[in-house]
Amino acid sequence: MSSEHQPSPQSLSHRVRLIQMGSFVVPQVLYVAAELGLADELQSGPKSAAELAGPMKLHSPSLHRLMRTLASLGILAEREAERFELTPLGEALKSGTSNSARSTLRAFGSLHFRRAWDHFKYSLQTGKTGMEKQWGVPLFDYLAQHPEDASLFSEAMVGFHGDEQPAVARACNFSMFKNIVDVGGATGNLLATILAHHAGPRGVLFDLPHVVRDAPAILRAHGVDERVTIQTGDFFETVPAGGDAYLLSHVIHDWTEEQCLTILGHCRKAIGPDGRLFIIEMVLPSGNVPHPGKLMDMGMLVMTGGQERTETEYGDLLDRANFRLVKVAATESPASILEAVPV
Repeated sequence: MSSEHQPSPQSLSHRVRLIQMGSFVVPQVLYVAAELGLADELQSGPKSAAELAGPMKLHSPSLHRLMRTLASLGILAEREAERFELTPLGEALKSGTSNSARSTLRAFGSLHFRRAWDHFKYSLQTGKTGMEKQWGVPLFDYLAQHPEDASLFSEAMVGFHGDEQPAVARACNFSMFKNIVDVGGATGNLLATILAHHAGPRGVLFDLPHVVRDAPAILRAHGVDERVTIQTGDFFETVPAGGDAYLLSHVIHDWTEEQCLTILGHCRKAIGPDGRLFIIEMVLPSGNVPHPGKLMDMGMLVMTGGQERTETEYGDLLDRANFRLVKVAATESPASILEAVPV
């Protein structure tokens, strides 16, 4: 069939466009491509399904159909002799690159995520998480019980927040601080990026033992391992003292209002009178303005029980925790930096 008979996306009816938006096929296609490591198999150049099927232990005609579908999504491009190559978009599916989306797609498409989303309507009806409805425990308790899933989740967060870490490091003059405490800092990717960008400060990485397990390698890769002390603990119980700057990066959005006040309360006890608290989150714009945080807010509802917030909502939360919001700085990413001082 000639291309003149193919409808353009703009010519599709609202009905068809909505059906395409709601289809489960595209997420599954992306998840399987990521899980199979298909992009890694194509990084050396174009290949056909017949060439890949044997090494990948797949059915060649079915693999061809998958690759043809990925080409229709702009992830692959078909060349001569039914051989496919990666497009610039498809490059982001490769492993081990700074802009890789592979781990994020694998984690978000994994069984424990998918089954939790089966209970989205339940979350809307009750305000409770689909995660607990399906698995009987909160997300982070589940990850504590499943170390491999926890490592993949940490990798997924690095991929999901992609360009955010260098954007945050550039957006704030962290050089003015002596000791930066990253509360709930996971594998230390943000702290390492900040310290690599600002030569003066030292850092403390604080999180649960199983969460910081992969941190030493990341700190070494950034060349800052000698400037960081790793402390393990639970921010619902305590926060390390001695910092003049405290980071909470994508922590507050994970928890209920009361849980957030507990975390902020421990930060308030630990911080000195001249200290600064920096909260890195997607601050929601008002009205109909599109923003990735509005979709992420649905993920918080289903998976963690937390929420994304507007600037006003963050200000109110900080007031209740005896902090005052003094500044909201945009970054070259969807995340903003909320700066607060103790009162």
